[in-house]
Amino acid sequence: MTASFAVDPFAPGVARVPIGFVNAYLVGTPGEPWVLVDTGLPKTAALTRAAAEARFGAGARPEAIVLTHGHFDHAGSALALARAWDVPVYAHPLELPYLTGRSDYAPQDPTIPGAISTLSRLFPTTGYDFGDRVRALPDDGSVPGLPGWRWLHTPGHTAGHVSLLRDDDRLLLAGDAFATMDLDSWTAQVTKPKQIDRPPAPFTPDWEATQASVHRLAELDPTAVGAGHGLPITGLSVGTLLRAYDGHVEVPVGHRYGRAPAVADETGIVALPPPVPDPLPLKLAAGAAALGAALVWRRRAGW
Repeated sequence: MTASFAVDPFAPGVARVPIGFVNAYLVGTPGEPWVLVDTGLPKTAALTRAAAEARFGAGARPEAIVLTHGHFDHAGSALALARAWDVPVYAHPLELPYLTGRSDYAPQDPTIPGAISTLSRLFPTTGYDFGDRVRALPDDGSVPGLPGWRWLHTPGHTAGHVSLLRDDDRLLLAGDAFATMDLDSWTAQVTKPKQIDRPPAPFTPDWEATQASVHRLAELDPTAVGAGHGLPITGLSVGTLLRAYDGHVEVPVGHRYGRAPAVADETGIVALPPPVPDPLPLKLAAGAAALGAALVWRRRAGW
């Protein structure tokens, strides 16, 4: 195994695949059927396939791909992998508008202080069109290809966001219902200290729903958790950490979605609160103007 396709088997039958700043998960025991949960960034399908073969053997092919949601960092390679493996992609019905070409996601709010918001200016919020590859998750809460697991509707980060729970040992795959690192910290982008923290703030358009989803997951008292961002957390402390965080989700008050949520239905985004002015472009323009003026002055002064 090489660093290009690192695999982190942090719990029985579950291995994390770090893909840049996001995680995908190989769920299943080697030698038995398995499922890929989330697919990471665009153009990383080869990395994920290499990771799958490192864990499950040459030619490994999942029963299905399950998406916690369809943002670019979770579904970016879904279509390429689904085609390569010839498998379906499953998501919540309220996520389908963004995966069938009917809607884009709510625009990000880059004005929230912090690392992830600064970086978010470079990230897309466009949807995808997976055509007939994508299907709705079963109404009964079961997860195709994963007996013993169930999906839970945990909206807030997106309208159709889901988390996955294995009931036998209460292992939770949280997606972006919350993070297991401080995404707002520049230092944590490198060191990734383990903690329960809010989901990617600039891409979370409904904070009331986010708080309710965190509360629902805390009540499950998980024993291990793998999130979309951050390192997995295992052991008796997981439930304690999540219960302590419940009720303390930091809402970006005064920012776009801290004022009012985006409204979505089965067709996609139907209403948005007005954007908050972004001061960064003006600051960059002012800085560029000041630099230009300084260069002109130096030239005229003969420096």
